[in-house]
Amino acid sequence: MDFNYSNEQLALQETLQRFIGRDYGFERRREFARSPLGFSAEAWARYADLGLLSLPFPEEFGGLGGNAVDIMLVMEQVGRGLLLEPYLSTIVMCGGLIRDAASEPLKRSVLPRIGAGELKLALACYEAAGRYELSRVACTAVHGAEGWRISGRKTVVLDASSADYFLVSARTGGDSADGHGISLFLVGREAAGATTFAYPTQSGGRAADLRLDDVAVDASALIGAPGEGLAVVERAVDRGIAALCAEAVGIIVALNEATLNYLKTRKQFGAPIGKFQALQHRMADMFIAAEQARSMAVIAAVYADSDDAAERRRGVSGAKAYIGQAARFVGQQAVQMHGAMGVVDDLIVSHYFKRLTMIDLSLGDADFHLARFSDMLA
Repeated sequence: MDFNYSNEQLALQETLQRFIGRDYGFERRREFARSPLGFSAEAWARYADLGLLSLPFPEEFGGLGGNAVDIMLVMEQVGRGLLLEPYLSTIVMCGGLIRDAASEPLKRSVLPRIGAGELKLALACYEAAGRYELSRVACTAVHGAEGWRISGRKTVVLDASSADYFLVSARTGGDSADGHGISLFLVGREAAGATTFAYPTQSGGRAADLRLDDVAVDASALIGAPGEGLAVVERAVDRGIAALCAEAVGIIVALNEATLNYLKTRKQFGAPIGKFQALQHRMADMFIAAEQARSMAVIAAVYADSDDAAERRRGVSGAKAYIGQAARFVGQQAVQMHGAMGVVDDLIVSHYFKRLTMIDLSLGDADFHLARFSDMLA
C-alpha cells in the first residue's frame, strides 16, 4: 500500500494551512466563537471557493470525487486551526449520507447546494436513553396518505443551531432497541412542530436538542428504504469517527509543538526547563503517542470507505479508542508542563485540551469503542 500523499492532496493541505495562518488566528477564532452564529460565515464561503465543501461528492454533482483520506487531510488542519465551522456535520456525515443513500433527484437538488455553501445540515441520530447506541430510537414516524408524521426528541445534535435541514432517524417498525425498523428523514428547520434548544459546547462549538411534535414531511423526505436506515446512519457516523480521529491528530501535533516551544523558552533556576531530563522524557512520550495516533487515524481513514460494515467498524472503533487515550495523555501532559498557564483561556493550549475532550466524547468515547472493538474480536 502506498502511504505517500499525491501532489493534489499536498496542495490541498498547504492551501488550508495558509488560510488558517492568514485569516483564522487564535484571536479571530475566539471572536467567531462569541458571535451569534458561532463560526465565520466568511470562512465557510471561502471553503466553498477552495472546493473543500464539495470534496467528497461525485463530479456529476459538482464535487471533486474525494475519499476518506482526502477528508483526513482536511480534518487534521481543522484540528490544528480549531476551526468552528460545521464541516464534520454538513460535509462528512450528512453530505456523505445523502451521497450514499438518497434518491437521484434529491442528490441533484441538495449536493451542489451543499458544495456551494448554500445549505448546512445536521445529523439527529442520538437520543438520551440510547447514549451512543444508534439502534436505540424511540422517535417515531407514522405513514399516512400525504406522507409521514414524525414525533420524538433527539439530543446533542451537533451544529444544529446553524443547520437548514436535519437528517432524523425515526422508528417506523419494531421496538425501541430493534436494529430493524429505523428510517431516515430529511426535515426542514422551519417545519411546523420542529423546535431546537441550543447551547454551547465545552470546546466553543454549538449543539442543540431537537423536539419533533407531529412534524409532517412528504414521501420524498424519506432517504433510503423504509426500515433500513440504521446501516446508512452507521456508515455516516463511522466516517464521522474517522474524521474526528484525524482532527484529534492535528490537535495532538499542535499541542506537542506548543509544549516543546514552551519548554525551550520558559526558564527556571537560570535554565530553560526543557533541559530537565524528566520533562524531556515526558515530551518524548508525547511525540511517540502522536506518531501512533497518526497511524491509527490513517487506518480509520482507509477503512472508513469500506463497504464491509464489520471491517469498517473494527477499523474506526480501534482508532477512536486508541486516539481517545492518546489524546487524554498528551492533553494532560501539555497542560501540566505549561503549569498554571495551561488552563488559562488566553492560551490556545487550554482550547486544544477542551477540544480533545469533546472529540473523545463525540460519537462514542474511548470506553465505548474499546468495548465495541473487543466484542467484535470475541
